[in-house]
Amino acid sequence: MIQPAPFRMLEISPLGRQFAAYLCRLNGETDPAVAWAARLACQAVADGRVCFRLEDYAGKEITQSEGGPPFALPGLTEWLARLRRSRLVGRPGEFAPLILEDHRLYLARYWAYERKLADRLLDWAKSPCETVDLERLRSDLNHLFAHNRETPDRQKLAAAVAALRRFCVISGGPGTGKTSTVVRILAALQSQAGLKPLRIALAAPTGKAAARMREAIRHQKARLNLPQDLLDAIPDDACTLHRLLGARPDSVYFRHTCENPLPVDGVVVDEASMVDLALLAKLVDALPERARLILLGDRDQLAAVEAGSVFGDLCRSAGFSLEFAEQLHRASGVEIESGGLFVPPLSDCIALLTHSHRFRAESGIGTLAKWINQGQPKRALELLADGGYADLAWKRENARSPTDLAECMEKGYRDFFEAVERKAEPPEVLRVFDRFRVLTAHREGERGAAGLNRLLEQRLVRSRRIKPGARWYPGRPVIVTRNDYDLRLFNGDVGVVLSAGAELRVYFEDADGRLRGFAPGRLPEHETVYAMTVHKSQGSEFDEVLLLLPDAESPVLDRALLYTGLTRARRRVEIHGAAAVLEAAIKRPPTRASGLGERLWHQL
Repeated sequence: MIQPAPFRMLEISPLGRQFAAYLCRLNGETDPAVAWAARLACQAVADGRVCFRLEDYAGKEITQSEGGPPFALPGLTEWLARLRRSRLVGRPGEFAPLILEDHRLYLARYWAYERKLADRLLDWAKSPCETVDLERLRSDLNHLFAHNRETPDRQKLAAAVAALRRFCVISGGPGTGKTSTVVRILAALQSQAGLKPLRIALAAPTGKAAARMREAIRHQKARLNLPQDLLDAIPDDACTLHRLLGARPDSVYFRHTCENPLPVDGVVVDEASMVDLALLAKLVDALPERARLILLGDRDQLAAVEAGSVFGDLCRSAGFSLEFAEQLHRASGVEIESGGLFVPPLSDCIALLTHSHRFRAESGIGTLAKWINQGQPKRALELLADGGYADLAWKRENARSPTDLAECMEKGYRDFFEAVERKAEPPEVLRVFDRFRVLTAHREGERGAAGLNRLLEQRLVRSRRIKPGARWYPGRPVIVTRNDYDLRLFNGDVGVVLSAGAELRVYFEDADGRLRGFAPGRLPEHETVYAMTVHKSQGSEFDEVLLLLPDAESPVLDRALLYTGLTRARRRVEIHGAAAVLEAAIKRPPTRASGLGERLWHQL
């Protein structure tokens, strides 16, 4: 008798268990192998995956961490046969709660998101803009990028790609000039448009990212030597994607859809690595057929918190096709080797920026980020152990006492506490708070964000900065954890509690740069945020970062998380973590099950 593969413990959310049970009852399903497949499909979405691959679980003995007897899943061939016999499971295009395609099992909604998004992007990739005046474009790009010294000039090349294609993805790490490039792209596009300026919307996944996008674009516009009418045509007002699409309270649907498209000629999305599959599919669905879409992001960052790793799936460039490389040369003057004659259509839509103006050769952060992305733990640990970089520090003693950790955190927030105590104006307090942040891999546990927030608050009580048992106090930083469309407060927005006369108000800066104050009782779900997870920090930057890693290896801690936490810092990072934990993280590439990459690059 063949024994099942080693036991595998699985934690399935209560919602996932109940939803799977409901599907089985609704369809009269009694086969436990099908019921387990439904649970795994639900949990995949909860874990940020669009689907799950049957071969990852087939033949394994599995149980829920909540208890109950283990169940030996059938082998792949038998499991596929049992799923295909079930009314719960359909083939691609059929009407069923679960969709089975190429050994991948999806909740039907996510299969539809993935398929529709892939189809639309491929249609765009195969239909370039044929009305571009190449001579005018070359003249404009030569003027706009006249001061660049990089060879080849990848910023100018990215601008040419964006002008020549309806869909363009621009990926680059911190300081590679994504924003300065896109401002010049917008200038070139408006120049091509002539007397009738294009209607272009700027958006980002979060309010913080939208505010940063707006500020950066305005800063870059001020540096351009262009006629005033052309400068006026370049948009500089960014909003969240939810606001752009017209979010409806307590609904997953938006006001703008294919039946009510956005009144735009194009959309530029910053921090696109944070955009999940469902949101990007809804954005693409709401765009007019002839509109442009430009996505900016960093392919090495963490994927979205919700299901999907869309930006990473998009950035699998195989080089430009021979024909398009020649067209790019005529439009930009940049010479670059092509990927050959047989390149997937999407490859002509991908532009990679590689030269960092922030992290130069003498930067410890930039060098460490490079070794992390290349999966070279030996070089990364040697760099950290050397201690020769002023912007990088490493504390290997993971067994630091809670007192030491609290003291380290309090020291980092010293300027913030001083600003609160001298009753500085809310905008200044918010700016000072964003100079420093404590980042963690996990939310729970002693070295998780929640545990560290409690630890620091206990120290603040002992130092009499706050009263014992006080939930609301001047200087309490909070992060919103649930969207509230009526208040226009969204998951990830960070505010600070301050005194306003005899009352307390929680102040937030919105995407338009305006300060808004709320009574504490009006806030949606929220939590204290002296420490936050690296996931929650995406789209933000701080002068200094204290990155606290768990005491032991964790499946959450991978190369992308480490890179993302490291590059949230503009000036300095202090990493607390054992060498073994760092090595394991650098060796672990990020993986999320989906079929989007195969659809886009192999055209399933």
